[in-house]
Amino acid sequence: MIRTGLSTAAMSVLTAAAVVGCSTEGTPTAAPPAVIASTTGSAPTTTDLPTTTDLPTTTAEPATTPYVVGSTRVSGATDRATYDVEIPQISGGNPAVTNEFNESMRSALQDLIDDDNGVQDRFALSDGYQEASTHVGDRVISSEQITSWHAIPPGAHGDSLISTVTVDADTATPISLDDAFTDLDAGLDRLSQQAAQILPTTRAGSDYQRSGMAPTLANYANWTASPDGMNIHFGDYQVGAYAIGLITITVPWNALSDVLAPGMEDVLSS
Repeated sequence: MIRTGLSTAAMSVLTAAAVVGCSTEGTPTAAPPAVIASTTGSAPTTTDLPTTTDLPTTTAEPATTPYVVGSTRVSGATDRATYDVEIPQISGGNPAVTNEFNESMRSALQDLIDDDNGVQDRFALSDGYQEASTHVGDRVISSEQITSWHAIPPGAHGDSLISTVTVDADTATPISLDDAFTDLDAGLDRLSQQAAQILPTTRAGSDYQRSGMAPTLANYANWTASPDGMNIHFGDYQVGAYAIGLITITVPWNALSDVLAPGMEDVLSS
C-alpha cells in the first residue's frame, strides 16, 4: 500500500509516504511540541541586489543569497509513536521559498507521526538507511526524505517510508503532478510506459511487480525533479521483493516533453 494522505501544505506536492508491508491503526494523537536540534548551515551574506521594477504578486522575489541545504532533527513522542528523525531544511535564498519548502518537509514527517492507517498500535520512526537527497536548481527545489518505520515491539524488519517535496522557486508554491502535466491521466500513462522500459534494467529485473507501476496517482506520488529527468521513487514491495530495497528510476525530460504543462520542463529541469 502507498500512503498518500498529507497535510494541506504537503498535499499539493504529494509528499506521500510510501508505506508498504507494514502500517498502523488507531486514532491519531497530535504530537507535542517537537524537540528540534538544528544542523542547518548558515547562508553567506551578500549585498542586496537593486530592485528596478515591482514583481507580480504571483512571483517570488529573487533570492539575494544562495540557498544552503541543511537539516533539522525532530524528536518526541505521542501515545502511539516515538520519533527521532533528521529532515532536510534549507536556509538563505528567498524567504517565501525557504519557508514553503521547510514547512512542507515538516508536514510530511507529521503525517507519518499521525499515521492511523493500519493494525500496529505503537511504532517508532528514525533516520532512514540513506540521507535525504535535495536538489536546488535555478527555478526549483526538490527533495526525497526516507524515514525508517519499526513496530513496537519489533517485528521481522521495518519499512522505509518515502516523502517528497518539490517547490517552484519562482512562485514559492508547491508543484504537484497535476501541476506538472497538462493532463494528469496522460502524464501518468506516460510515466507507466517509461517505467515498464526502465524497471527491467534495475534490481527489480524483468520480474518486477506490474501493479506497482500501473498509471495511478498513488504509484507515482513520490517524485522529485532533477536536470536529467523526473525521478520516480518506488517504496518497499511496490515493484519487487523487500530484499531488492527501494528502487528509483529517472524518466528523461525528452520522454515527457509533450505531456508536460507549458513552461514546466524549464522549471523542473533547472
